[in-house]
Amino acid sequence: MSTSEPLAQRAARDLNHPLTRALLALTFTTGLVDGASYLGLGHVFTANMTGNIVLLGFGIAGGYNLPVLAPIVSLLAFLVGAGIGGILAQRYSTRHRIHAGTALAIEAVMLVAVAVFAAIKAPQTGQAAGYIVIAMMALAMGVRNATIRKIAVPDLTTTVLTMTLTGLAAESPLAGGTGKGSLRRVVAVATMLIGALVGALELKTSFALVVGTAAVIAALTWIFYVPAARREEEAVARRAASAAD
Repeated sequence: MSTSEPLAQRAARDLNHPLTRALLALTFTTGLVDGASYLGLGHVFTANMTGNIVLLGFGIAGGYNLPVLAPIVSLLAFLVGAGIGGILAQRYSTRHRIHAGTALAIEAVMLVAVAVFAAIKAPQTGQAAGYIVIAMMALAMGVRNATIRKIAVPDLTTTVLTMTLTGLAAESPLAGGTGKGSLRRVVAVATMLIGALVGALELKTSFALVVGTAAVIAALTWIFYVPAARREEEAVARRAASAAD
């Protein structure tokens, strides 16, 4: 391994890389979070903003019993979160461990807060508690997306799979490609699918359970990834020192 090889390339090369595992864990929570909001709060996404744009258009058209305010709340909160994530990216642009750790901590805290709030208030579609939950989850996802954008591991955006699926087909041997990265793409798609399935099943019990599961996974990702990132930074530094000698 080259000491100068970017972190994103190292992660893209190996499914067992700590960063890859962390991103896949977050991809799983996207299925949970969007499952909770879309199925439990009246057809609104809190992670997938492309879906919200489309739903907002449908809602404005009228006649389809689709919300207008909920996707607007989600979009605005997401933008605020992305702005916060952008500030973190600028501040810690050369300190990946601190950058990722801070963003993960924010997401975990926000999701824990949502889970506790949902357990107390039982948010419903069209009610104030529901809009608060939508805003809090979307804000957390905005912070995450800005962070993932900065890290830029190919095909592991954690919230959107359109380009991942495009790469899977366009670079497949059937299309004349090498198929490189196909396993990573398939795993990312399957991970979000399973997350959505788990979220839909858990929602039959309670909304708070779904968000609580996402919160626990986000917290565990933070707990385990930050030390792993520190160890990798130290290993890269040692290899660079050895190469200099």
